[in-house]
Amino acid sequence: MLATLALFCFSSVHADEARIDRRALVTRHNPSFTTIDPSSPIMVGNGDIAFTVDITGLQTFESEYSSLVPLMTQAQWAWHSFPNPRGYTLEDALVPIDVRGQTRRYAYLADWSQTEKPAIAWLRENPHRFSLGRVSLHLLSKSGAPAAFSDLSDTHQRLDMWSGTLTSRFTFEGREVAVETRVHPQLDMLIVTLTSELLEERRLAVDLKFPGVAAQLNPNPADWDHPDRHRTTMTEARPREIAFARELDATRYYVRASADVDIASARVGRHHYRLTPKAKTRTLTYLVSFSQSAQPTTFPSPAEARDAVAAHWARYWEGGGAIDLSGSTDPRANELERRIVQSQYLMALNAAGTVPPQEEGLFSNSWNGKFHLEMHLWHAAHFAAWGRTELLERSMPWYLEHLPRAKERARAQGVKGAWWPKMVGPEGRESPSTVNPFILWQQPHPIYLAELIYRDRPTRETLMRYRDVVFETADLLASIMHFDENRGEYVLGPPIIPAQEVFPPLTTFNPTFELEYYRFGLQTAQAWRERLGLGRNAEWDRVIEARAPLPQRDGLYLAAESFPEQWQQARSPACSNGHTAPACWNRDHPSFLAALGLLPGETVDAAAMRRTLRAVEAHWDLRQTWGWDFPMIAMTAARLGEPDKAIDFLFFDAKNNQFGRTGMTPRVHLDAHAEHAVPTSSMNVGTDGPGYRRAAETYFPSNGSLLLATALMAAGWDGSEGHAPGFPKDGKWVVKVEGIKPLP
Repeated sequence: MLATLALFCFSSVHADEARIDRRALVTRHNPSFTTIDPSSPIMVGNGDIAFTVDITGLQTFESEYSSLVPLMTQAQWAWHSFPNPRGYTLEDALVPIDVRGQTRRYAYLADWSQTEKPAIAWLRENPHRFSLGRVSLHLLSKSGAPAAFSDLSDTHQRLDMWSGTLTSRFTFEGREVAVETRVHPQLDMLIVTLTSELLEERRLAVDLKFPGVAAQLNPNPADWDHPDRHRTTMTEARPREIAFARELDATRYYVRASADVDIASARVGRHHYRLTPKAKTRTLTYLVSFSQSAQPTTFPSPAEARDAVAAHWARYWEGGGAIDLSGSTDPRANELERRIVQSQYLMALNAAGTVPPQEEGLFSNSWNGKFHLEMHLWHAAHFAAWGRTELLERSMPWYLEHLPRAKERARAQGVKGAWWPKMVGPEGRESPSTVNPFILWQQPHPIYLAELIYRDRPTRETLMRYRDVVFETADLLASIMHFDENRGEYVLGPPIIPAQEVFPPLTTFNPTFELEYYRFGLQTAQAWRERLGLGRNAEWDRVIEARAPLPQRDGLYLAAESFPEQWQQARSPACSNGHTAPACWNRDHPSFLAALGLLPGETVDAAAMRRTLRAVEAHWDLRQTWGWDFPMIAMTAARLGEPDKAIDFLFFDAKNNQFGRTGMTPRVHLDAHAEHAVPTSSMNVGTDGPGYRRAAETYFPSNGSLLLATALMAAGWDGSEGHAPGFPKDGKWVVKVEGIKPLP
């Protein structure tokens, strides 16, 4: 995992100075708490499994946290489906849509009320992520009553990101309790070390509880009220080890707990077991593992497990990239550095698994835990830019595995190549939606991600591994665009919904970002053919050469050619100054900016894009954007040579651009558009003040886009000049950079 490090410096920092003190950089941003922050629990994990814990270091007092903070144990492999006795299939959701005189069938919902239909509901809800179990402390008072959170005092908690160790301390009835929490890097295993006199006094134990799956899957799928709907079977009991088999309908998984002393296990409830040491001891370590299959009986020793965790995190931080801003005098520098470091930790936990992550990672459920492939770029592209390409490659096999299904879906739509869905689970079936069938900006993602891998590992092996995905995706990009005889150009849509999801799919065409992204994808695929010694694909070249121009009106780029009145509307009294009428489309993602920013923008006019950026500043309702928008805009500003604006947008004051104490960002919606954005009544009204609804306590595309943007700002892009071209040169920013790679 260790990467060759390159050091770039400017201002008062010189190339011959010492390299970045990685440990100091990371540990100065270790999150710590003395009281509960209801929105910011701490996560520990390894990319495939994660535990969200409270201030005790385990999952003891969930009710003290926000209703959007389920203290869960989730794994990338842990999926469940409710029974399907009627045998619903995607065919039950397909509706006919006229596409230029041809009837095509899409899993399209005209409005969210259609989710009440049983077939639609089942297809959207299944499969879904679920909580594997809860590991909590059981504290008894001297009177024998269970402890309430109010009985605890002197709470202290600190996450050492460098070693992957969470240390939690508190006092209960005059006795100090210390809890160390870790997750094994290769095994889906929680490592918990307890130290307290309460162990000797038989007043401290560990509880294992197993929930069912609730009908309401978001944000917390755990069901504690229907014990008859699932099964827990103790399969093994040894002096220092206990094992369980779990059954939830057709889903099976296995749990095994061991200790470094002899333990007693008591069944407290149908799915509730309590573990206590048999002999008096003041310290002990539990290992609790979760698996899809029956596990071997050989556990690592507690010392081996702890050493594995420490070695893993040291490799993570010592390898890959780093940005040190400690020499800067701009008052925002330390905060930006904190966000960068904590985002690297969070993305290692939530976005480095074997399937693309959901938007809330392994923290909580949104959209039933399914991943949105349009977000995969934000979740994972930064790994390659930061010199951790192997973490991006962990989820890329999903595309290889599902290529046959993607090709079938493309054929069903009357086009060539491979069609990648938006909202999808590990099995690859798309989900019915008002947006899913027609959003198309995820289609080039496999090409972009594969190109980042190749730039880091420019070998024939890389080309051969991903060539089929790249070429089939390019075939789709070329064939989904249609030649308009009257215009003499290739046109994209209708039907299409741009990344800015406010547009009607059946009348929208030529969105700016997607036009440029499709061209980039086709050009990149041609480069892959040439690297492999193949000739250029003539059909792809025809589309590249005759693609419709990026739409402008009055010298400003448009979101889509089909909406020429965009800026006139945005400036109008009805839509400016924070009006929220549904017809006002100066909201949601200003994705047209990404045509020069995320992308190199080979056909973008920089002067027009600069004017467009000014128009966004003046007329866009940035309250109604999402967390990844602000780094995306910063990338545009950086490529335009406006690093001051890049920093300003990274710190734009908006509800969705807040970075909490652990580095997580929330997902917040204005009341006026909340139900449109998220079809659920479970949103936590009032957390962010009048007029807002908080839908989630975390939204990891924000963290991933921040890392991609700061990589661009620090290491530059092909053809950029000078050191850290995206940072201001006002003398207030001293940027030390190691191991970060330029973007295309």
